[in-house]
Amino acid sequence: MSFDERERMQPTTQYLTPSELVARYKQTITIRTLANWRSTGEGPRYTKIGGRVLYPTNAVTEWENARTLGVKA
Repeated sequence: MSFDERERMQPTTQYLTPSELVARYKQTITIRTLANWRSTGEGPRYTKIGGRVLYPTNAVTEWENARTLGVKA
């Protein structure tokens, strides 16, 4: 297998585990909150791989941006 083929097989999406996402928000939410959000469809998009829940970083950023409020001038 050539270097180019191996390079193409490398995942380009970065993921956060639920624990890493909780740390990103400085423990203002809990792992249980993330589980509740997953069950109700409220939180960021996630992927399950091998039974593990993973949050694509781009989905987390999109979710955060959708909830960012501005001040009306």
